[in-house]
Amino acid sequence: MSTDTQDRTRTKTFRLDGGKVLDTIKDLIHQGNIRRIILKNEDGRTLIEIPLTLGLVGAALLPVFAAVGALAAVATRMVIVVEKTDVD
Repeated sequence: MSTDTQDRTRTKTFRLDGGKVLDTIKDLIHQGNIRRIILKNEDGRTLIEIPLTLGLVGAALLPVFAAVGALAAVATRMVIVVEKTDVD
């Protein structure tokens, strides 16, 4: 007996001030089912794309958090696009 699962990807967009970006990303990662996080500036230009895999936890995320913190320090407003995967 085999079961077929179909992956569906949903996106959600957040518009935040620079100081709240890092905390929001940490919360999103802890929620799970996140496939990718894309950070954009106010003009819609992509600054960084963060692909997330199931095995990416703990110390592996420290460089990601450092990069996000640096971007948040120079940007006043950022847009976070989150891709989530739903499995039927």
